[in-house]
Amino acid sequence: MFPRLWNKMPKFISSNINSHRNVTTLSLTSQKRRGKKITMVTAYDFPSAMHVQRANIDMILVGDSAAMVELGYDTTQPITLEQMIHHCQAVYRGVQASMNRSNDENPKKPLLVGDMPFGTYEYNDVDVALRNAYRMVKESGMDAVKLEGGSERRAETIKHLVDGGVAVMGHIGLTPQAISVIGGFRAQGRTAARAREMVDQALRLQDAGAFSIVLECVPANVAKAVTDTLEIPTIGIGAGNGTSGQVLVYHDMLGMMSHPHHEEFMPKFCKSFAQVGHAITKGLDDFKKEVEAGSFPSEEYSPYIMNDQEKILFENMLERDAVERKRKKQEAERKLKQADEYEQLSLYGGKD
Repeated sequence: MFPRLWNKMPKFISSNINSHRNVTTLSLTSQKRRGKKITMVTAYDFPSAMHVQRANIDMILVGDSAAMVELGYDTTQPITLEQMIHHCQAVYRGVQASMNRSNDENPKKPLLVGDMPFGTYEYNDVDVALRNAYRMVKESGMDAVKLEGGSERRAETIKHLVDGGVAVMGHIGLTPQAISVIGGFRAQGRTAARAREMVDQALRLQDAGAFSIVLECVPANVAKAVTDTLEIPTIGIGAGNGTSGQVLVYHDMLGMMSHPHHEEFMPKFCKSFAQVGHAITKGLDDFKKEVEAGSFPSEEYSPYIMNDQEKILFENMLERDAVERKRKKQEAERKLKQADEYEQLSLYGGKD
């Protein structure tokens, strides 16, 4: 009977249980205690998830930063729960595909964390947050969710989620979802009072059951003080090297938006470990040039052939209605030429 039940279990569950190198919330805490730095990178789709898994990164964050780097919004606020689930599902599939194709007999599965988007967990009714968190876990295969903020109300929400069986990562310092309140993307915790408050926020989230906390855009000494105060690991972004680990946005760290002749805005804290954008630009330019020159595709990239007998039959078929096809072609050319001439006329009858 057990094998039958096992076969009917959701793939999200069965695939995780079968692995022996899962990164878990407990293993991350152990990693901090052993002094081994933790790595986390964002991913938003199938191919980026495959690349991050192959690099043996400890955690993948499906961040609501997808709103900006994938969807082109100015802030993270517009992205919806449905859109986040869509991205999370793609990342889950990418990780699974990468592991299945790995030459490693026992590939490492990163911990998958999904950002709860703005407007899905802030309500006084904490059951709203729990229902949405369940969707992130059940529908998209995430191991945990991330919430921004360190207030008492946020801690209550985190405790409710953890009590409901959902692992939660906290996030304090610069909280992009609250950009309207904090007045823009700016560093936090730069006064003694605000820094002390940040320590209290971190302790509050730890007490609520968070397994880790992201510290974004805070002074290095403040981030280290928070890290030394906590038992759970901290993940820094623009917070110095005194945190338990580091996270960067996939597109930023790889220079995805870089261009040989102009550079896109890059956060001060972000190091570009590659200039992938340069390679993308060159690849697209080369494609355009070869297509326009008629050199692509060459015979090497035209692999599908017809045998000689079929070629003769095909040519005979074309010969039978060659006159009619020529007539139709000329008629189509005439109509298209008329349409083209009409489009070239301006509103006042002249040509553009």
